[in-house]
Amino acid sequence: MPVSPEKPRVGLFVTCLVDLFRPSVGFAAVRLIENAGCEVVVPAQTCCGQPACNSGDRATARDIAAQVIDAFSSCDYVVAPSGSCGGMMAKHYPELFASDPDMARRAGEFAGKCHELVSFLVDVRGVTSVAASFPRDVTYHDSCSGLRELGVRTQPRELLATVDGLKLVEMKNSDVCCGFGGTFAVKYGEISNQIVTEKCAAIAASGAPVLLAGDLGCLMNMAGKLARQGSAVEARHVAEVLAGMTDDPPVAAPAERRR
Repeated sequence: MPVSPEKPRVGLFVTCLVDLFRPSVGFAAVRLIENAGCEVVVPAQTCCGQPACNSGDRATARDIAAQVIDAFSSCDYVVAPSGSCGGMMAKHYPELFASDPDMARRAGEFAGKCHELVSFLVDVRGVTSVAASFPRDVTYHDSCSGLRELGVRTQPRELLATVDGLKLVEMKNSDVCCGFGGTFAVKYGEISNQIVTEKCAAIAASGAPVLLAGDLGCLMNMAGKLARQGSAVEARHVAEVLAGMTDDPPVAAPAERRR
C-alpha cells in the first residue's frame, strides 16, 4: 500500500438511510474523521447499489457502482457509517465487474480504499480514544455485514471503553442478526419479525436503557420493534455517542412502519 498523505482526503459515503432518516449520523462521522486528522469531502452520491444487487438486478447495480467509483475517484479513502454499504463497496463491487477487465481493475482499486467508519478510525488512523461523555449503560448489536464481511467487532468496543461514564453491558448473542437484512425484511416479513422479536428479548434482558449499533437499518428495525412492544430502550448510532453528539432524539422507525 502507498504511504498515506499526512492529511488524507476522505470521501464520506453518507448512505441512503442516514441521508433520509438520520443526518446526525453523517455529521457525527464528519467530526470523528476530522478529529482523526483527515480532510472530509462529500461527493454527489446516491445508493451503493446493494438493494438492486441483492434483488438480482446486477445491471442496475453495476450502473450505480460505476457512478460511485467515479464520484469518489479523487479520494484517498472512502468511509461509510455502515458495515452494510461498506461491505457492498469493499467486497462486492469487484464481483460485479468480473467480466470487464478495465472496470474490474478500477473496482478492485476502489474497494481497497473503502472502510466502515469505526474500523477506519481504529485500524487505519490508529485512533485509541475519543473525547466524549455518555454517562449511561449501553448494549451493542454487531451488525451482520460489518462483522462478517469487514471484521468489525472489537473496534467499536475499544472506543466505547474510552467514553466518559459509559458502561457497556453485553447482550446475549450480540452477533446474531436483527432480522432486517434490507429486502429480506420485506420479502420474508414473518421470519424477520420472529428474528427481531428474539433480538429485542436479548436487548431487554441486558437491562441497558440504550441500544447502540453501527448500521442505521438494523437500528431502525430494532427501534421499531421495541417501540411496538412499548419498550423505553433508546436506539442510537455508535458514531453519535463516540462524537459526543447525542442531543437529537433516539432513532425511530419510519412512521409508516410503526404499527
